[in-house]
Amino acid sequence: MSRWKDMNKDELERQFSPSQWSHRMSADDVIKSHVTALKEGTERARGLAQTLLNVPYGEGEGEKLDVYVPTTTSLDVPLVIYLHGGYWQFLSKEESGFMAVPLVHKGVVVVAVGYDIAPKGNMDLMVSQVRRSVVSVIQQYSHISGLYLCGHSAGAHLAAMILSTDWSQYSVTPQIKGAFLVSGIYDLLPILSTYVNEPLKMTEEVALRNSPSQLVPQLKLSSSNCDIVVAVAQKDSPEFRKQSEDYYKTLESTEGLKVTLEDVPNTDHFNIIEQLVDGDYHLTQLLLKMMGKS
Repeated sequence: MSRWKDMNKDELERQFSPSQWSHRMSADDVIKSHVTALKEGTERARGLAQTLLNVPYGEGEGEKLDVYVPTTTSLDVPLVIYLHGGYWQFLSKEESGFMAVPLVHKGVVVVAVGYDIAPKGNMDLMVSQVRRSVVSVIQQYSHISGLYLCGHSAGAHLAAMILSTDWSQYSVTPQIKGAFLVSGIYDLLPILSTYVNEPLKMTEEVALRNSPSQLVPQLKLSSSNCDIVVAVAQKDSPEFRKQSEDYYKTLESTEGLKVTLEDVPNTDHFNIIEQLVDGDYHLTQLLLKMMGKS
């Protein structure tokens, strides 16, 4: 029996309101500070890297990528696709280039993916869009030495959905070498009755088919060669922590998968990802090590 089923609506809403749990500042302040940090980091990245902005990956107006290219002559060029958070209804690719700040120095390409957040986009569309974005990236950048994913919060959910794709319906089968799933949600059922679902309007059927926790057999078929890091903030809410812990345990108990759990000390739901702007940050170091770039 899941604990969330025993909670009243107020408690459930609190558990799935990450800003209520920061140890650093008030709920309103932590969100403002988060957006500022991401925007400033992205501006810095645009000053450091060669950028290709608004590269289409599909027909839709929102189906665009920003590419941060290092000035390197190396042939060993890994590429990281970043999927932003914001509860599938907030933020965009415009403030999602910040992790390029330390990575372009190391000869890594960073791609920030735009997708149609709610209410314009629904969950099925967003999942389809991010999957197509990966196909487009490997078609446009076939010379890269390795493909990696990083997603935060709702973006970690979308990254996990990419790992759980049946690629037989697509023109290529991406070989994803590594994935960082940071403070994600992997079972959508608990949020159905919360404020999060108001613009998404998910039914139980939609939530189930878009829950990575339900799709582990497909992930095993598609992504058994991928190094998966499930990262969670020390100060994430108990239910957010449980989402990461349960998904990690499910993956870990599935034979043939490579998965580790990173419980990142002294972080909340927001600065666990903001700090990827820093080359010395634990998760940045882990990512560089995974790519052989440390």
